[in-house]
Amino acid sequence: MTTKKKLVVGISGMNAVDNPGPGVGVARSLKEDPALDVRVVGLCYDAMEPGIYMDWLVDRSFMVPYPSNNPEALFDRLAYIKHAYGLDFLLPTLDVELPVYIKYQEQLEKMGIHVFLPSMDQFKLRGKDLLPELAKNIGIHCPRTASVNSLDALVEALDTIQLPVMIKGVYYKAYYAYTTQEAIGHYHHVVAEWGYPVIVQEIIQGDELNLVGVGDGEGNSLGCVQIKKMWITALGKIWTGVSIKNQAMQDAAENFLKHYKWKSAFELECIVRDNELYLIEINPRFPAWSYFATGLGVNLPSNLIHSAMNWPVPQNMAYDAGKLFIRYTYELITDMLPFQKITTTGEV
Repeated sequence: MTTKKKLVVGISGMNAVDNPGPGVGVARSLKEDPALDVRVVGLCYDAMEPGIYMDWLVDRSFMVPYPSNNPEALFDRLAYIKHAYGLDFLLPTLDVELPVYIKYQEQLEKMGIHVFLPSMDQFKLRGKDLLPELAKNIGIHCPRTASVNSLDALVEALDTIQLPVMIKGVYYKAYYAYTTQEAIGHYHHVVAEWGYPVIVQEIIQGDELNLVGVGDGEGNSLGCVQIKKMWITALGKIWTGVSIKNQAMQDAAENFLKHYKWKSAFELECIVRDNELYLIEINPRFPAWSYFATGLGVNLPSNLIHSAMNWPVPQNMAYDAGKLFIRYTYELITDMLPFQKITTTGEV
């Protein structure tokens, strides 16, 4: 009889709302691994994050301070959680958290909290101003893209790329612009919220394909799964999709892992038009739809932890194309006590 490996894992992104965080899917994946005996610690920033009330997935939950506001307070809180409940592994799932955890990962290891994160240079690859070079290095196309720092440069980019275009922050937010006036309005909005540069990108019409995967940091894959979007929400989030196997997408992912020695989870967002693949975005973490891979037999969060802990990684990386992914809403009824406890004491 094989003994299950016990581990307490802290997971963020418990905001399972209309713009869902990845945490609930990651927790569900770890709970379903028969080789692991995982207790999940939900790390939340707000008492209204639904994931912390899902007691069949999340064993304990703690409020934590925003990493960018006060890293010292965050690490004090993590030390408290480790002392009070235990915390062997930390799996952050939100973009905004990663720079702090990457910067201080040695400190986390000294605290006895393991992580499996990309380097800071790897993290910066997600910047949309670097997409053209990245796409070239992994053998696919990139929409015509300009990085602008002034209104004059914006107008010049619009003349070159031609409307309609996407106006994007270097890391967050993206807006369609069909007229010059719309583009200027979005430009000011992005600058006010995220600063310079602002990205102007050609709109490519075609099928949206995404790939979620994990790299071991040595150029090898710990598994990946592809999905074709069939229906998205008004916020652009996938609601229905189907598993696919696109060879160009697979080759791009393998080139990405080999060229950049990527370590940790990642997502490639692409559009295919006339059999040509265009890279739209890269995310340095699990996406909210990552449980789909687990449902297809490729448990990526589990593979990440096995690799990080130097445990044998399950060898089954195969999955079937043509499987349907459908997100749905669900109502959870519980007592007020958990809400009162997390609000007043910061833990439940």
